[in-house]
Amino acid sequence: MSKIDRVLRSNLKLRHLQLLVALDQFRHVGRAAEFLSVTQPAVSKTLAEVERMLDTPLFERGPRGTEPTAAGVSLVRFARSVLAGFERTRDEIAAEASGARGRTSVGAMVVATPVLLAPAVERLKARSAQTTVLVEEGDLTRLLPKLRLGELDLFVGRLEPGYAAPDLETEALYEDPMVAVVQAGHPLARKRQVRWADIAGQPCVMPPPWASLRVKLEQQFFAHDLHPPADIVESASFLSQISFLHQRGAVAFMARTVARHFAQQGLLAVLKLTVPVELPPVGLITLRGQPMTPVTQGLLECLRDVGGSIR
Repeated sequence: MSKIDRVLRSNLKLRHLQLLVALDQFRHVGRAAEFLSVTQPAVSKTLAEVERMLDTPLFERGPRGTEPTAAGVSLVRFARSVLAGFERTRDEIAAEASGARGRTSVGAMVVATPVLLAPAVERLKARSAQTTVLVEEGDLTRLLPKLRLGELDLFVGRLEPGYAAPDLETEALYEDPMVAVVQAGHPLARKRQVRWADIAGQPCVMPPPWASLRVKLEQQFFAHDLHPPADIVESASFLSQISFLHQRGAVAFMARTVARHFAQQGLLAVLKLTVPVELPPVGLITLRGQPMTPVTQGLLECLRDVGGSIR
């Protein structure tokens, strides 16, 4: 057994792994010490202990804080994975001891939360009210690394083809095209047919500049010999969209199922405008070969049942 094997298998303890993750998160010895409720010398001593075990530097100290070396990045990734497995096992055992049925962690995009994930969780809760579902919202850039590290059990959202990889299992559930929305009572909501020219002069909530959807929407204005709206707020947050619909009388763009869901509650109105923007389907992503707990498997079944009913 090599020295590195021996260190990873036998010598590293949870306190070592927690320290590495804290240093990577805060990039500062003092803040890591505060988070771990230990002294700064204790942090430095423990880090030196791990570096001595591996005979390699893991973090470089500088005037602006600490930065992981290449070896440090690899070891932090290992630490996060081990700690995620530890927390999952701890929670499952605690859940069984308390009479609950366990927990699962889901990464979700806003497009999937109200019409897919929420009803699926409701079905799961009908089977076992004590089951816990942790939901973390974000985009693929933020959530896929957590899925790979084991911090999330599955992902629900748009299956962007650019993120496909051999280690991921994807499953499409339904198509969800884009629509334009305004607050209920907006003058455009009363029009029998809305044109792109009607929107070009309105305040708008648009996706951030780095989002592919932003480019696709702007192309629709150019295709109709129009300039994109000049009075805009940039946000991918549903809460921001709703807020600016009501406070500024803005137009926003969102998935059709989400728009219909909140239109039924009187929060917005869907405009009679075709938005011919191609978007990937909404579906599931799991880690290939990763064993699933009964709770995660149960939630997957509920997601498939709900997804199959969405049109």
